[in-house]
Amino acid sequence: MPQPKLLLAPWALLPQGWRRDVRLEIDPAGFLAAVTPDRPAEDAAGDGAEILPGPVLPGMPNLHSHAFQRAMAGLAERSGGGEDSFWTWREVMYGFLGRIGPEAQQAIAAQLYVEMLKGGYTAVGEFHYLHHDPQGRPYADRAEMAKRAAAAAAEAGIGITLLPVLYGYGGFGGQPAGPGQRRFLNGPDRILEIVAALERLAAGDPQLRVGLAPHSLRAVTPESLAAALAGLAPDAPLHIHIAEQTREVEDCLAWSGRRPVAWLLDSQPVDRRWCLVHATHMAPDETAALAASGAVAGLCPTTEANLGDGFFDALAYRDAGGRWGIGSDSHISVSAVEDLRWLEYGQRLLHRRRTLLTGGAAEPHGGAWLY
Repeated sequence: MPQPKLLLAPWALLPQGWRRDVRLEIDPAGFLAAVTPDRPAEDAAGDGAEILPGPVLPGMPNLHSHAFQRAMAGLAERSGGGEDSFWTWREVMYGFLGRIGPEAQQAIAAQLYVEMLKGGYTAVGEFHYLHHDPQGRPYADRAEMAKRAAAAAAEAGIGITLLPVLYGYGGFGGQPAGPGQRRFLNGPDRILEIVAALERLAAGDPQLRVGLAPHSLRAVTPESLAAALAGLAPDAPLHIHIAEQTREVEDCLAWSGRRPVAWLLDSQPVDRRWCLVHATHMAPDETAALAASGAVAGLCPTTEANLGDGFFDALAYRDAGGRWGIGSDSHISVSAVEDLRWLEYGQRLLHRRRTLLTGGAAEPHGGAWLY
């Protein structure tokens, strides 16, 4: 019968803080089975433990990924001759999509997920909206492209939460989608078929979880959002892009009279299962309400900088007790350290001060608090 693998770390970051001489027991399937701090090296050596050369950190979850975008990193860095913005970047992305089929999707994702592991991420939330062929026709297996992402994650050895995207419209109030969005489009029934297929694939696999991602308030209607959520397991994770750009906020106000985060919090029972990706442009009352909801703000500092989104109000959100995590999103950078660094640096640029995101007296070191 296979025996567990034993490791001894001179230091390891545990929930209680840094501890010395930490014995790690890895079961035959590769999962962490036991953690024992303060285990003398001579005792561990007697157990046959491998002595590690340096400190050990827990892995970082990457909360937000569009895997295919790794292959277009850099393509939108040339001036288009006018005023470049998120919206012009989006047109470049639409043009790139015609080159991506199932085999390419899997190959790009597998390389990306290896890069994530090297960069400090050990799990990923794949916000997956590339569902159909380049003409917008469903594959014979509607979940084909999502299953390719799952296969890539298994190949790389990273944990994955697959988040099939509900995307039905091109703007607030059910505006028609454009030709660049034809590969994304599904109604609630169709997206729930994809979710069900992925749930069958995930059965018994501890490295694969399934949720749902309404793309954004501009890509759903209240009715389609409600229908999709009604057919979802009550504990499934939910991720949504929201308030990323000022134009999005303005369009939401014109449509509903409410800002995006306020509309969502008033319309849905937003709680700990939700991740609001970006949430860059919130009014103070939205910031406080999001923090109180228990939902996670999914921050993507390097992508938000690349797209010119703006600055998330991290100080107010921290002071309100908000929960947050990071993601590499479009994968201009695939480094947990760099995204955490730029979360802090963005606040320094915004407030023209230093060492802002800390835990105060309980954790005065910015890097330690951010991690």
